[in-house]
Amino acid sequence: MSYKKIHMAKHKKIALVAHDNKKRDLMEWVKYNRDTLAKHKVFATGTTGAFLEEELGFEITKLQSGPLGGDQQIGAKIVNGEIDFLIFFWDPLEPAPHDPDVKALLRIAVVWNIPIACNRSSADFMISSDIMKDTYDRLVPDYDEYRNRPIN
Repeated sequence: MSYKKIHMAKHKKIALVAHDNKKRDLMEWVKYNRDTLAKHKVFATGTTGAFLEEELGFEITKLQSGPLGGDQQIGAKIVNGEIDFLIFFWDPLEPAPHDPDVKALLRIAVVWNIPIACNRSSADFMISSDIMKDTYDRLVPDYDEYRNRPIN
């Protein structure tokens, strides 16, 4: 399979999502990383976005709540190249009514080869990477072969 490069600018487009039981963890993490996040464009689902914006004092692009389609909105933005990476603090011990949406979001992030942090440690490593401060070309499979395949 051949690959295409998708350019990530110096200022990244970051999606923040958290299940209810992980919102406090996300808030603590975001407050700790406020100065770094303020240099980038931040997206968030539902009330998390409003809460983060008020707490941090900079604009956050707010989407729908996860169960109301916010996870799918983020997935669409990933497909359209409008999000560079995903920080999604999800609770593996608590089933969510929109689990299929969560699985679809994580799947689409892998399909488009964007970095994903699903817990605080991964998010710490990701945001402290030297790549955060510079441009980056991520490799994505050339899906034109798939799109143009013969259908029987």
